[in-house]
Amino acid sequence: MSAFIVFIIVTPLHLHPIGTTHTLNPAMSLFHPTSADAPHLDRLIPAAAMPGGEVEIHGTHLDPHTRYIPHATIGDTFAPVTLSRPSRAAVRIPEGSISGDLVLHRNGAASNPLHLRVAVPMAENLHPVANPAIDADGNVFATLSGSRGQTTPVSIFKIQRDFQITPFVRDLMNPTGLAFDPEGYLYASSRAEGTVYRISPEGAISTYAEGMGIATGIAFDRDGSLFVGDRSGTIFKINPSREIFVFATLEPSIAAYHLAFNDAGTLFVTGPTTSSNQAIHAIDRDGNTTVFYQGLGRAQGLAFDADDNLYVAASLHGQRGIVRITPEHKATLAISGHNLVGLAFLEDGCAALATRDALFHVDLGIEGRSLI
Repeated sequence: MSAFIVFIIVTPLHLHPIGTTHTLNPAMSLFHPTSADAPHLDRLIPAAAMPGGEVEIHGTHLDPHTRYIPHATIGDTFAPVTLSRPSRAAVRIPEGSISGDLVLHRNGAASNPLHLRVAVPMAENLHPVANPAIDADGNVFATLSGSRGQTTPVSIFKIQRDFQITPFVRDLMNPTGLAFDPEGYLYASSRAEGTVYRISPEGAISTYAEGMGIATGIAFDRDGSLFVGDRSGTIFKINPSREIFVFATLEPSIAAYHLAFNDAGTLFVTGPTTSSNQAIHAIDRDGNTTVFYQGLGRAQGLAFDADDNLYVAASLHGQRGIVRITPEHKATLAISGHNLVGLAFLEDGCAALATRDALFHVDLGIEGRSLI
């Protein structure tokens, strides 16, 4: 009796149901080699965003080619695609997102991942109108400023490194600009009273300077002099002996002045206006004013990194967020987001971002310029 052995070779047609999305690179599968028209991502612009912001993807094969619109995922979170072109797509960052790999899904195929840094809530129910301030221990201080003339139950809050928030100062009307001196005292301007207050590490308040007009942004130079922006257009200088000088004069602002020094001792100033072609002013040690950069919308809070790049809360070409401007005057959007009024760099490359009613925390991998 003859015996026959029959070999049956089964070729798998699909390892995933049609339309199933996954974050693995299709090229990693032996059964699913990358198709010629699979999406490929080259870069994200910008590489960081707030919830509600948008980032642009640049790459190839990003358009749908069918009636089904592509979508993206950030980690396990669905993110809608608001624009789809062959080499460019726009993705909106949904609420609740965290930092993770962004992947574009198109016609059942998934792209390679690109890492996106997403800001997460740090403290809510605030009212910052300028940059938060950071003490030597890494604690963040932010205002509940209120409308002009309004008294709030707490004027300034302290947010610890573990995001625990506690009241720090009460009974200070309309705190606006914040800055620390090397001794650990916090200074706060009041735009309602035209006064700058000095606040001890325990929260005790004393008057430091009066007669500052509508006092808004403040900043210390390396010599210990405090500079104060008056919304009517004057930049005051208060030396360590508390003598007050008019340092420079600019056009009036509709809201506030925001101040920051670079390492060379040049003072950079913004003052929001209704113009979409607003300038950042640079004022040298002798009070001479020049335009450092022009072309922003409603520029507000300023901060420098350790490489002398300037970061400003503003609109650039209609896109709102944090704009990075190099010493060579090249501007790019560094963080996409709405309602931003300022920022401050933290330790370990992180930053605190201030919106009109909250603080957000984001890891940017950027070392900030020391302010203390």
